[in-house]
Amino acid sequence: MKRRSFLTSAGAAGAAALTTACAAPAPEQPKAESKPTVSDKPVRLHVGTQRSPTDEHMLQYFKRHGVNHICAYPPRPPYPERGYWEVDELAKMKELCDKHEIVIETVAAPFLASSHIDREKRPAIMLGKEPERQRDIDDVCKCIENLAKVGLSGFKYNMSILGVVRTERTPGRGGSSYSTWKLADAKPEPPMTKAGKVDEETAWSRIEHFVKSVMPVADANKVKMACHPHDPGMPPEGYQGVVRVLGTPEGLYKMAGLYDSPYHGFNLCLGTTAEMLPDPKNQIHDVIRKLGGMHKIFNIHFRNIRGGRNDFQEVYPDEGDMVMPQVLRTLYEIDYPYMLMPDHMPQHPDDENGRQAFAYAFGYIKGLIQSLKYEIGQDVNKEYGDENWFPA
Repeated sequence: MKRRSFLTSAGAAGAAALTTACAAPAPEQPKAESKPTVSDKPVRLHVGTQRSPTDEHMLQYFKRHGVNHICAYPPRPPYPERGYWEVDELAKMKELCDKHEIVIETVAAPFLASSHIDREKRPAIMLGKEPERQRDIDDVCKCIENLAKVGLSGFKYNMSILGVVRTERTPGRGGSSYSTWKLADAKPEPPMTKAGKVDEETAWSRIEHFVKSVMPVADANKVKMACHPHDPGMPPEGYQGVVRVLGTPEGLYKMAGLYDSPYHGFNLCLGTTAEMLPDPKNQIHDVIRKLGGMHKIFNIHFRNIRGGRNDFQEVYPDEGDMVMPQVLRTLYEIDYPYMLMPDHMPQHPDDENGRQAFAYAFGYIKGLIQSLKYEIGQDVNKEYGDENWFPA
């Protein structure tokens, strides 16, 4: 086509289009509804830690990295002769934390740690051995009463015989190494613990005896009792002769139902819970929603794994199978109001005490929380005080 003909045709077409548009304007299309970007529900979850010791140096370390809430470690009482803290010991620790404007949300038990029964100096509760068991239960009750006397309202404990069971560490990024569990490679050593054979019925009997002995005291003193799950879950027949009843979601749900109290719940380790599941990425949300719907989650270990039941590595939070921003969303959905604490971070020879790894995790968690607040239109720097921690 010649240039003159093209321009003439194009001009005619444009004029025709303009005439048509003027004569019959197209109807305005309805705008799609947009979801509101602002949520009235506050983001109450916050970064926390259970790193010890609770002293001047560590409190400064926490504060530098934006950590204002902790699980505290009072100086160990004369152990094992005395298994509880005196009021003045707790008050002195609280005064130190108050000075640094750091809030104690919970306190780690002086015993009932995640240790192996053969190394535990006070094993009677999990062995079901009297009269030492009653002595230890009395000391736990004394801890609860003394915590309440100084205004502390959380107690974190374990119901463990095997402790944290792992196989050889495996290589990780940047020359680090990852805590690892491969059931197929495990060699129980010794084959049996001093607890001997502990079947499911026996394990539940001992756990239930403890719970029903201490929870009336916790209720009376309004102290939240947070139990850690078994790490890791084991086959139904057990390991080293011990059936781990708190190593499945069903076991956690049964534990939650042992005593009807708003102060009976869990230190829910997301890593440990993921270790129970064939498909942690998708299944973790159902566990969170179920226990959260029962108001049974009092603090959280916010850590990630690669793998699943019977075969996993504990990795950095940004490289595991769980999508941690999505996990955070689910916790916000259930209105979880307490700490997200790093745990079991990878190790490196240049980071002998783990301070680098944990600083990384504090920043990671804090960044996720601030991103969530920004996304829903809330003040990214606002933290909610203790009047908002415990839902009615």
